[in-house]
Amino acid sequence: MGESQLSIAVLAFEDLSPEKDQEHFCDGIAEEIINNLAQMSDIRVAARTSAFAYKNKPEDIRNIGKHLNVQAVLEGSVRKAQNRLRITTQLIDVADGCHLWSEQFDREISNIFEIQVEIARNISRTLKIKLSDKEKLAIKKVPTENIEAYDFYLRGRQFFYRHKRQYMQHAIDMFSRAIEQDAGYAHAYSGRADCHSYSYYFFGGSNADLEQAAKDSETALKLDPRLAEAHAARGLAISLIRKYEEAEQAFENAIELNPNLFEAYYFYASTCFLQGKFDRAIELFKEAGRVNPEDYQAPAYLAFLYQMTGQADKMAPVLQEALQKIEQRLALNPDDSRAIYLGAGAWARLGDQPKAMEWIKRLAATERDEPHLLYGIACLYSMTGQIEESIYYLNKAVEAGFAYRLYLERDGDFDPIRSHPGYKTLVETLKMREKGPST
Repeated sequence: MGESQLSIAVLAFEDLSPEKDQEHFCDGIAEEIINNLAQMSDIRVAARTSAFAYKNKPEDIRNIGKHLNVQAVLEGSVRKAQNRLRITTQLIDVADGCHLWSEQFDREISNIFEIQVEIARNISRTLKIKLSDKEKLAIKKVPTENIEAYDFYLRGRQFFYRHKRQYMQHAIDMFSRAIEQDAGYAHAYSGRADCHSYSYYFFGGSNADLEQAAKDSETALKLDPRLAEAHAARGLAISLIRKYEEAEQAFENAIELNPNLFEAYYFYASTCFLQGKFDRAIELFKEAGRVNPEDYQAPAYLAFLYQMTGQADKMAPVLQEALQKIEQRLALNPDDSRAIYLGAGAWARLGDQPKAMEWIKRLAATERDEPHLLYGIACLYSMTGQIEESIYYLNKAVEAGFAYRLYLERDGDFDPIRSHPGYKTLVETLKMREKGPST
């Protein structure tokens, strides 16, 4: 491990439990280790989405490490039976495939947080990372003493990460049950806030979602003012009700507490975009790409902003970078509709209309009932000059619940249809509906 910049990926842990029903618990343990490592300033940690893409895929560790551009990979397994846990971990050097450290933990389930801390500390020692007092305290912090609440929380995260409309309510239910078990569980309130925000942002949710997101994020912050995820959840929630100045401060707080929190940069950038602060949005999308180099979304939107701000010379190389990451994502998850959408947009911006159309048709063949997907198809048809098709899908998006007028008005992809009567009607329709909460 000769490079100065340390980097690591934590893969999803394998479920070795007798009933094979602990996937959520295994994923949760790995995610908490990722979160603990992300508190360390001297190491780059591959994002959960990228690392977990290799779940249940037989791939050589060295190849995974090279694909994720990391020096070390942590893999592990969990066997959970009644109140006992057996967790086995292995830290592997990507360069030669050799084990740097391995250990087996046989403990009661109530010791789960101690185990996670021990693993993070052992990794830091093995990689010779010197932790500050602040970092040591952050790693030691226990989110809840209630194991049942923790289990519900992990189930909620599992549903949330599926990023589908039908799973979002399941996630809300799980977070709610976690809160019932422990009313002081800040992470659960933060998770539920994100669910309600995402329900509105991506899936055509209601004003009730906005109200609950604002309420839950506020509660999370009262319970734990130093929880970066709660500040990010607050920023997203109140940006959706157009309290932009307060939202920006919340994102700034999240970044100060955890400089590696991708979601804080990403949604902060989106908030700036909605306000017309394009230069700041560009900076933030760059930062989002820095903290999560495997992410395809940040470079795709960065290229879009370069086009909007007259910096076409910078657009093409960023689009090529985005396409490379999109292809990598689709190789692991061929049905990722968001990746297909952004890939189609990239080809359209590069001027390859046949390729763009090929990808648009691929996108249209996926799930059609989600408003953000229908909106994306409308964008793509507008970009490729197919005006009536664009208006058709935009109408379908609004019918499905798309309600975000500012995106429609700010999105440069719709410049070709601005003068169309159908576009103007849709904007007025959204203005009429726009009576969101003020809290």
